[in-house]
Amino acid sequence: MLRNYLKIAFRNIWKNKTFSLINILGLSIGLSASFVIGAMVFYDLTFDKFHTDGDRIYRVTSSFEGALGVFYNAGVTVPLAQELKDLRTDEIETVAPFFTTYPLHVANQETGNKFKDPDFVIYTEPSYFKTFDYDWLAGDSNSALEEPNMVVLTKERAIKYFPNQEPSNVVGKSLVYNDSIHATVSGIVDGFDGRTDIVFEEFISLKTAARQDMTNAINESGWDNTNSASQLFLKLSENAITNNVQKTLTRIAKEHDEPENSHSGASKRRFMLQPLSDIHLNPNYGTFDFNDSRRTKAALKSLLLLAFILLILGCINFINLNTAQAIKRAKEIGIRKTLGSSRLQLVYQYLGETFLLTLSAAVLSIFISKWLLILFLDFIPAGLSFDIFLNPWLLSGVFLLLFLVTVLSGFYPALVMSKYKPVSVFKQQIIPNSDKGSLRKYLTVFQFVIAQVFIIATLMVGKQLNYIMKKDMGFKTEAIAYFKTPWQDTSAVKRTRFVNRIQDLAGISNVVLAGNPPASFSTMTMDVKYIKDSTEVNSYLHLMYGTANYFDLYNLKLLAGRMPLNDSISEYVVNKSYLKAVGLENAVDIVGKNLIVDGDNLPIVGVMEDFNQHSLKYGVAPMALTGSSYSGKWTQYKTIHFKLNSNETADWSKTIYGIENIWKDIYPESDFEYAFMDDTVKQFYESEQKTSILLQWATGLAILISCLGLLGLVIHTTERRRKEIGIRKILGANLFQLNYLLSKDFLKLVFIAFVIAAPIAWYGLHNWLEEFATKTDLSWWIFALSGIAMVVVSLLIMTIKTIKSAMANPVKSLRTE
Repeated sequence: MLRNYLKIAFRNIWKNKTFSLINILGLSIGLSASFVIGAMVFYDLTFDKFHTDGDRIYRVTSSFEGALGVFYNAGVTVPLAQELKDLRTDEIETVAPFFTTYPLHVANQETGNKFKDPDFVIYTEPSYFKTFDYDWLAGDSNSALEEPNMVVLTKERAIKYFPNQEPSNVVGKSLVYNDSIHATVSGIVDGFDGRTDIVFEEFISLKTAARQDMTNAINESGWDNTNSASQLFLKLSENAITNNVQKTLTRIAKEHDEPENSHSGASKRRFMLQPLSDIHLNPNYGTFDFNDSRRTKAALKSLLLLAFILLILGCINFINLNTAQAIKRAKEIGIRKTLGSSRLQLVYQYLGETFLLTLSAAVLSIFISKWLLILFLDFIPAGLSFDIFLNPWLLSGVFLLLFLVTVLSGFYPALVMSKYKPVSVFKQQIIPNSDKGSLRKYLTVFQFVIAQVFIIATLMVGKQLNYIMKKDMGFKTEAIAYFKTPWQDTSAVKRTRFVNRIQDLAGISNVVLAGNPPASFSTMTMDVKYIKDSTEVNSYLHLMYGTANYFDLYNLKLLAGRMPLNDSISEYVVNKSYLKAVGLENAVDIVGKNLIVDGDNLPIVGVMEDFNQHSLKYGVAPMALTGSSYSGKWTQYKTIHFKLNSNETADWSKTIYGIENIWKDIYPESDFEYAFMDDTVKQFYESEQKTSILLQWATGLAILISCLGLLGLVIHTTERRRKEIGIRKILGANLFQLNYLLSKDFLKLVFIAFVIAAPIAWYGLHNWLEEFATKTDLSWWIFALSGIAMVVVSLLIMTIKTIKSAMANPVKSLRTE
């Protein structure tokens, strides 16, 4: 029986090669998109799922809620860990503080080999290894970090520092950090095999930190200082109630909050429990490898929706074409029923044919998926490869998907074809003209609604992206670049010497030593107060550190007052947005007034024009420019900004090479990295650019699938009306009239789809644009161009077949039974 089913299925598929090919192509596109997106989602959702008691491990984070919104920080204040230890509550099993640190280099004391900028180094204590279950290859987890100047290495890091040595032989050997900090290897652990964000490779005992100067966070012992380098993991007990622990953290935050914050508008700090499983997909706090390209939960949901839409479009093609072909198989159905086939057997037969087509599409989609993984390399996580499809869970998901697609695509056509009665068939009471195809029309409209929405969205996202990319940020970016001096090197003399040597280069027109550029990914903020008519106004104030030369380099505009006199006096030039925050309109009204910071009165000496400190997606925040209020190792003046001669662009590479040579002379142990301001601004819109590219591909695929379905229906319609075309042609109908006759019904469907799609797209894009503080108009021509484009594409598809049918010899069509 099964052999007979397969034989008939192959015969029918081969007999209708054109329709089978259209079905396979449509399904393969949807399946390949589903495979790739499913692999991406599976990859991201399986991070840190292997840890022992992982559901009981939490990171403690900080959030600050104020007048300007909520700000997040992955770090916590240093005293919090000891406070939780002193509580001795039964609900907390382990308290594991750690501090991220970035050594300049580490040396093998025996060989003298130095390794520059080792990453993933932390200070921690034995409680860390009680929180995370590592496989110990050498050493004892209970004592490995008990004493100062001890370090535990992962197997990979031990092989790097001590090649060709067994873990047991590495224990007891010495490493030297930054030429002065000695540490003895006290243990070797095996790194995690599963996908993880816990990427640390070197664990230095926390007691070592108090004796050296590789990190500053550990010395910030006050409750009012939150540094992302100071982090904390908790492992709750088995019977712990998470809400109770959260209440404890909330109480501690409130107890150690500044008294004046309880009744003012200043920001309120909260300590929050973040589940280990939330770290990978939560963009508010980031991960330890600083990977900004990873997706969020919302992005994963959008990707899944996209895969579902493309798959549904392919299934719709299958339903439309198979139901359209049903009448051609009416005699077969009548004969099979007469010979004893039940309706259920016929359903099985047609589902089998659907499964063969789906399986063929799946085989083709495997090759397409491999190509897509290469094509979309910028969208694919770095650790994701084609091998992930060998995962048993993912393979099971693929087979389940194929089963669902088979049922979804084939069940309704099977019911339609199996319902014909033999008597009606043999009496020829089932004729082509009885096929009104109402469901096919609804499904075709649905396909073109999706395609229209994608086209409108692609055009609008491209228009918005082009608008914000070309919009003036409020400061000069052309031919301006910058680089940061090594944070470990605190020598002001070196930085000054560097600036003086750059000034002597022929290709440099201006150079300034200052803080971060006007727009960057780093933000310095402080709480300030302003007294207006005896009323205290509290707000955040972003800080920018620079001199008058810095101000001129970026062509910033001073509206009133003057620049700070020098770097040793704390004077501030605020922007117009700060005037709005304190309720003032005229710039001159605030010049000469004071800001109150930590009880000190600091003068406002000027007002500058607003400019965007970040993406134009966000508004302009209150900001102030000031001189470096810190000196020595704490100075904010660590970035060198320079302007290249814009009329000598051909010599830019030579000038950059000259700067790099100066760097190698002054900072030989650090790598030279620079950035152009234009490139920095472009990075602000990396997410929007990826969205635009993804939409373009989604639009292309949606149009392709829809047009494949339309082509199939046009082929079916022209074949069904072949005699009608012949008669009309004999009676004098010309080519245009015949083409119009065959195309008008489909054009009606395209028009109906546009009418439905336009308000849907408008609503979605209107909400999307609301996320941007600076946005373009939702222009009418976007919708008009989308509709025209869809009509043109549809006409081209329809014309390919209708003209061929209209030009055929009518005698042949009239002779055909």
